[in-house]
Formats: sequence, C-alpha cells, structure tokens
Amino acid sequence: MVSSSSSPSQPPPAVFADVGPDLIAAVRRAAPKRIVLQVPAGLVRDAHELAARLRAEVGSPVDVAARPCFGACDLPSRDEAPRADLAVVLGHAPIPNALPERTTFFVEMRSPVGDAASLADTVRAGAVPRRLGLVASVQHLDLVGPLAEALRSRGYEVRIGQGDRRLAYAAQALGCNYTGAEATRNEVDAFLFLGSGRFHPIGLALAVDRPVWSIDPFRGVLEDPIDRGAVVRRRLLAVAACHGARRWGVLVSTFVGQQRMPTALALQERARGRGLDAEILLADRIDPRDLEGRSFDAYVSTACPRIAIDDGPNYPKPVLTPPEFLMAIGELPLEPYRFDTFH
Repeated sequence: MVSSSSSPSQPPPAVFADVGPDLIAAVRRAAPKRIVLQVPAGLVRDAHELAARLRAEVGSPVDVAARPCFGACDLPSRDEAPRADLAVVLGHAPIPNALPERTTFFVEMRSPVGDAASLADTVRAGAVPRRLGLVASVQHLDLVGPLAEALRSRGYEVRIGQGDRRLAYAAQALGCNYTGAEATRNEVDAFLFLGSGRFHPIGLALAVDRPVWSIDPFRGVLEDPIDRGAVVRRRLLAVAACHGARRWGVLVSTFVGQQRMPTALALQERARGRGLDAEILLADRIDPRDLEGRSFDAYVSTACPRIAIDDGPNYPKPVLTPPEFLMAIGELPLEPYRFDTFH
C-alpha cells in the first residue's frame, strides 16, 4: 500500500512531453511564488540552464533540488523545499496512486529518436522469439506503437499490456512495477524493452520469468537477453546469508511514493511471531552510511525493491526484499522467485 499526505483537494499533476512553450505557459499561469526543479542524474548537467530559463521567462525564483532523484516516488519533500509552491520534475511520469504533496508539473522528456522499421529489422536479425511483449521507459513510449506495427508487418505477434494503478501508461516500466508486462506474460515467449541501460531489463526479467531483450533507440543496438538465473542465484545467496539472522532492521522510506508502513508492520509482526527481534527504521532516502555500526544481523527494505537487488552489496549487512525476507524465515519457498512488485 502506498500512502500519501496529499490533501484530497490537491489537483492531479500536470504532464508535459518536453521542456517547451506549453510548459513555460503553464508555469506562468500557475504564478508560483517559488519553484523547485528536480532532475534525474542524466540531466544534472542541464539543470541550472533550465533553472535560469524558468527564472527569466516566468519571473519566479527557482531552487534546484540537489538530492539524487530516482523516480516519481521520491519527489522533493516539504522539508527539502519548504518555500516552493510548485515543483517541476524532469524525466518521470506521475504515479497515479501517489499524489505529490504540492502542485507538480511532470516533464516526461519524450524522445522522438528511433526509426521503427530499422529497429524492427534489428530485432528480426537478432532471432528474438516471435511472440513478443513490448515494454518501454517513459521517454520512449511514443515509439511503442510504431515499433509494434513494424514488428507485426514482419511476422511478430506483439502484446502491449496495461499495468495496475501505479502505472500511468500501457507498456510503461517502473523499476518497482512491471504489471503491464505481467498482464501479457502468458501470451508471449519473450519481452523486448525499449530504452537504454540494464536497470529495467533486470527488473523486468525478475518480474515476468521470460527472456528479456532490450534495444536502445538512440544507438539501434539489440542487447543480449538478461541472464535471469544468475540474478536470481545472487538473490538466493543473500537469502541464505540471512537464515541465522535473529535481529532484523525493517527499513521504511518516508518518500510519498515509497512509504509502505503497513507492509513494514506486517513483517515486524511475522518476525516477532517467530521469536525474532525486528525494529522499524525510518528514513527518507535509504543510505548504507546510515546503517553502519548498528547491531542488526540483516535488513528487510519496504522502500524501493531495487535498493536490495541493485545496491545490496553496498550495505554493511544483507538487505532483502519483503518476499525474500519471508523466504529467509521459512514462510515462502525459494522457488519460484518472487519480485517485490510495488502496487
């Protein structure tokens, strides 16, 4: 469950494809007293230029949020930007069931890059299975339809799934939620991720238990499928390392899009029911440096599941997801592996 401190009267966030006249006009109409600008790591270099543009064209002061931004789940809090009454967030789509605390404009940075026909030829040359599900990062969602048609014209059966209430669009991927793909899992033999990097393909492979290829629209390169077995084995080794753990730290993020206190309380009760110690630890951003020197044997994170999966080796003690924790205490079998889908 995702809780939100938003007022029921808070309007839904506005969405823009890119940094253009529509965004500037909307910010002017909002007449904010102060703006907080948040950008992901890949856009940090351009953040201050955009802040200067907003100041010049809108006339409102602009603060740039310096904290690393991982998604629409960790927007600037009231404490981080107490004077701002408008947030402009680049590179992410809104999460429908996690309303922001303040008026927020999401700029999804949709990219027109990528020739559907050429990409489809590359997929065909790569011997990708013909029954195929499509998934994309928000920047490349506009290419999903054209690529699906190009693939179908080459003999592919293509499926595009609609996810749950956490996903704004069909085919969309979030690092914590691949329910759009899960909706089509039984109709396909493989998935194709449209985007760059291995972050989403790894999460997708864990969630759907199907081969996952990825293709980068910018480079036109088809990547080899994710070795899901190797990723699962690493996670099961982390689970095995926790079998003798008696003292557990239950990590809870206070970010509006990551807070799962009901889940944390339920896990704490499960642990105590088995005679284990379990203490809830609160933080906004979960940081390994904040866990150093503590007397816990292991941790279970109810925040973003990718903390455990991708960043686990950076922590002083093993960090599990909630399903992995239940495996470690004997309440779930090791097979099949269960991805911690954030609903």
